[in-house]
Amino acid sequence: MEFVPLSFELIPAILEIEKTSQGAPWSEKSFTNELKNPHSYFLVALERQNVIGYGGVWLIQDEAHVTTITVSQDHRRKGIGKQLMHELIKGSMERKANCMTLEVRVSNEPAIRLYDSLGFARAAVRKNYYPDNQEDAYIMWLYDLSEAKI
Repeated sequence: MEFVPLSFELIPAILEIEKTSQGAPWSEKSFTNELKNPHSYFLVALERQNVIGYGGVWLIQDEAHVTTITVSQDHRRKGIGKQLMHELIKGSMERKANCMTLEVRVSNEPAIRLYDSLGFARAAVRKNYYPDNQEDAYIMWLYDLSEAKI
């Protein structure tokens, strides 16, 4: 497996994963906007040149905000999400971020366990955050990236 920056050529494969993995999938325009956003750091996980996962952050001042992270359904529970998060954390630190935040569905126990294992803490709840079903989201923070459990 390798991690590469997001490119236009990878977006069609990402959209296929997005349709089957997200209740509120991003559009093609959302991904192309990431390519134009100077504050975006976005990686794609490839296995034999096939997209198997992706994730991105927005870097604002000294904070990294995870915008999305997804692993294709047939590659889940293999540690790919954790590896992606490791890469996003390392890349955010290289870009001078000191902390990281994200939102996660309150029902997404596997993701919550992953973030807990990396040192994230639940800080608050965003009520009715997800547009597909109005599910709440936990706001989680890793207050010091240098203390990430990677």
